[in-house]
Amino acid sequence: MSLSNLALRSITGFFFGAVIITSCFLPLIFQVVLYAILMSIALREYIQFFKSSNSLSIDKASAHFLQLLVFFIVSSPLLISIQLHLIWVIVPIFFLVIINELWRNVENPMVNISLLLFGILYTMLPFYLIISLGNLSLDYSVVFPLTLGMYILIWTNDTFAYFSGRLFGKQPLFSRISPKKTWEGTFGGILFTLIMGGILYLLTQELSLLFWLVSAAIVAPTAILGDLLESLFKRSADVKDSGNILPGHGGVLDRFDAVLFTVPFYYFWSLFYLQYIAA
Repeated sequence: MSLSNLALRSITGFFFGAVIITSCFLPLIFQVVLYAILMSIALREYIQFFKSSNSLSIDKASAHFLQLLVFFIVSSPLLISIQLHLIWVIVPIFFLVIINELWRNVENPMVNISLLLFGILYTMLPFYLIISLGNLSLDYSVVFPLTLGMYILIWTNDTFAYFSGRLFGKQPLFSRISPKKTWEGTFGGILFTLIMGGILYLLTQELSLLFWLVSAAIVAPTAILGDLLESLFKRSADVKDSGNILPGHGGVLDRFDAVLFTVPFYYFWSLFYLQYIAA
């Protein structure tokens, strides 16, 4: 990586990281707006994976409409008092959106619907769970945001896996999908993520050492798998980056690949710990 590219990547990473860290301390409404924007961009990048295909076609308008509508419906109970059973309005809306395939007259409608639904799930559910993590912190009066802890562990794994791989990497981890990733880099990332878990415990003294070490043990491998999954998507679509909205980093999917796969596991562990272990 040239010096100019490294500088660009560092500057972008600094400002983007500052936005993400700041959002962890803001009211939930700001997080809902921020992640609604990010997930909309992520869905756009996902749809772009299929732009060169002659047989696959996702209706962009339907995808974005359904994604944003479902996101705001499921997020609304976090912000205002609402009857939870009202969120089932999603079901008839979902059927109305996919029935649009009757009029599109394109090949492989079943595959198109499957791709549309997976894209919405892949780009919407994790961002919703990130907001739910913020709400979980509020519900259980956790001062240090659970969301920030997750980000720190993911960034630690990403950083030290990269440098460990550069310094010691010899054995490919998954050469078919990501030739540059090595077992040495993977173990380095896991080791330093566990160390960071211990540091977070020492710095916060709020949640137990058990919580942070298990969190690190969950985050490190799931972050790696999320990175590999995104690499699989890009290799299948024959693209280098999912987008270019973040100079030096690519697109939103490139930046959040580890987060999208990690947050469901981290959220479940946090909920389980707070409800059954810390209680």
